[in-house]
Amino acid sequence: MKGRLATLLVLNLLLMSCGTVGTAVADEQPSWRSVGIDPSLWTDGPVEEDTPMKETYQGNAIFEIKVSYAPTLFATRVSGTITLELFEQWAPITTANMIKNVESGIYDGIFFHRVIDDFVTQAGDPTCKSLLGAYPATSFECGSGGTGTTIPLEHNDNLSHVDGAIGMARSQEEDSADSQWYIAETEAHNLDPENRDDGGYATFGIVRDGMTHIRAIATVPTTDDPTGDEDIQNPASSAGRPLEEVEILSVQMVGASDPDGTLRFGPLDSDEKTGFFAWIEDAYAVLFTGTFLIGMVVVLAGWMFARIDPPLRLEEQNKQVSLDAVLLDDGA
Repeated sequence: MKGRLATLLVLNLLLMSCGTVGTAVADEQPSWRSVGIDPSLWTDGPVEEDTPMKETYQGNAIFEIKVSYAPTLFATRVSGTITLELFEQWAPITTANMIKNVESGIYDGIFFHRVIDDFVTQAGDPTCKSLLGAYPATSFECGSGGTGTTIPLEHNDNLSHVDGAIGMARSQEEDSADSQWYIAETEAHNLDPENRDDGGYATFGIVRDGMTHIRAIATVPTTDDPTGDEDIQNPASSAGRPLEEVEILSVQMVGASDPDGTLRFGPLDSDEKTGFFAWIEDAYAVLFTGTFLIGMVVVLAGWMFARIDPPLRLEEQNKQVSLDAVLLDDGA
């Protein structure tokens, strides 16, 4: 009896575990992954080139950079948000590194330390913070700092330095990219690997909204170009530090690109997304685990009931039956 009770308890635990499979899988993803971002809301993007980067892709990570800057000297500061998409399918190592750094908060409160008009705006150095709010006072490491963890140079034929592309800054060593990144204020294909003999630079995402802010930041007065005038080009510009702080207030993961609407509204109710086989495709992980557990339940149940003695049938017995109680005739 005790053995059968233990078996029933095991069966109960197995059945209960079936209902927790989906929850365990869901808990592995950060909460922002389930937030669908509607691409139709993006109205301030870069100039498009005929490359795969002009398209957005379902499920790609989306992050936002909140900035504060003065377009000209002593002007009223402007605040804005720059939205970018990460091409995780083409640059998995670089995008994973970026997401890790964003989630750790190392970019919050830093500033753009290198701004070259008609080229790139560079940031991502966690040491580039103004000391006691007294910009441009900062760490001596600003411009050369990072996290101490480098990643390999990661190229893909679908990625290039189109207008608005985000890429990884590095030293002369190809595999030296750490946390610093830059955004191309215009197309910069001279940085693509096929146009260089040093391995080139790796792009891994693109601005989807807020490109106006990138263009404004590109023309702020800097040490290389104190006028900030687009018509006056300094051919020697290479390390322009903004004269007034171009601050990154925060960088946050906000969701995933959702052109299909599946994250916002659930699976599409269409011929392509309905029916038994579509349901099987969506639930294959849970079904596989559930089928396995149910099979185990059936096997254990069969084993348990096989051990129960069948009822005794008198007509099939040849031996003498011993009864536990005897009815006595009252007249005896």
